[in-house]
Amino acid sequence: MTFLNQLREIYVDKPVRIVLDNARYQHCKAVMERAESLEIELLFLPAYSPNLNIIERLWKFTKKKILYGQYYDCAQKFHEVIRSFFAEVSIKYSADLKDLLSLKFQLFDVDNAQNLAA
Repeated sequence: MTFLNQLREIYVDKPVRIVLDNARYQHCKAVMERAESLEIELLFLPAYSPNLNIIERLWKFTKKKILYGQYYDCAQKFHEVIRSFFAEVSIKYSADLKDLLSLKFQLFDVDNAQNLAA
């Protein structure tokens, strides 16, 4: 809830909307009530929407690169491959990640958007 308080302090005079996945802890009564009291709108992604959740895109890419068609005969080897992959992913696959993990969200100022629409 500290995060919600910090957002409201930073964006005192602006509407705040947060897009969340459907983790249970994000739906808890305390979070919902605090967001409402701070006039923060919580927008929940559809139940299954990996294309909208950036970590799901990274996980899919990870599985494609190190799991598909691979067999690891012990957990230690699997863990080593995972650690190695994440240690070098930003260098070895930087071009792939630049496209795959782009946020591609449009941010706009409501006043400016209304002026452009007029």
